[in-house]
Formats: sequence, C-alpha cells, structure tokens
Amino acid sequence: MGMEISRLNVRRSIFILAKPPRVWQEFASFETISKWFGLGHTLHIFEPKLGGRVRMSVELAGVEHFYGGPITIFEPEREISFEVNWEGEQEWPVPTFWTIRLTPLYEGTHAEIFHHGFERLGTEAADNLQGYEQGWDLKHLSALRGITEA
Repeated sequence: MGMEISRLNVRRSIFILAKPPRVWQEFASFETISKWFGLGHTLHIFEPKLGGRVRMSVELAGVEHFYGGPITIFEPEREISFEVNWEGEQEWPVPTFWTIRLTPLYEGTHAEIFHHGFERLGTEAADNLQGYEQGWDLKHLSALRGITEA
C-alpha cells in the first residue's frame, strides 16, 4: 500500500528507462545503494529489510552530523520508507520520513524521493521545509538512472 505522503514534503523525481525490478536491484545491499544514495552525504548503514536501519551523516560547518532511523515500509520493487531524525543536540522531538517510490510507467520507471512529515515539527516546520527544498537536487536519482540505464 505504501506510506501516505504528507502535505509538507520535498519531492524530486526522474524517469528511468528500466523496469522496476531492474531498478530495485540497486536497493539490494549496502554496496549497491551506496553507489547512488551515498552522494552528498555519507551512508554508514543500510539494512534492506523491514525494521532494518538507515544511518547517514553530513558535514556542516566542518562538523559531522548523523541522522537516520528504522525502515518502516519495505515493499520490493515499489517502495522503501524510513524514519529520519538527527542524533545528538540537533534531534527533533519526532522524526520525519524519507520515501523512495518506484512506479511502472511506459517501458520504464518513475522514481520519486520524498522527505515528508515536516508538519510534525510544529513551528519549526516552515524553516525545515524551506531549507530542504532549497538544498535538495537530483544527484541521487540521476546516479540511479545512470547505473540502471547503463
């Protein structure tokens, strides 16, 4: 069924000339997903299963900050969703969510990545949504497309 994407979300998408089963192969292990999802941040843990963990870090102002959480939806060839929260002093009161969704389209796949659940942050929602909206680009999905269309 998939996770409901909340109203306050950042969304990026791309069309890939490969069917969802082929695209999903790049979610199969830490090694495969690191090649495209480990760009712009460092991917430390990826356990491809329901209840598995995702842990990443990003360097901000010369300091490494860690974030991630448990995988809450794992539907092969369709979707992976996981909780995302900062560790340490930057921790939010509740996590937000990242969802990567694959949808068959024509002879390929419409791949989408969402960061959503910002409304859960209350008065901090607007600034967080704006910051992520301004900071996100297509590098992850472009890399996934390059790998799967090769």
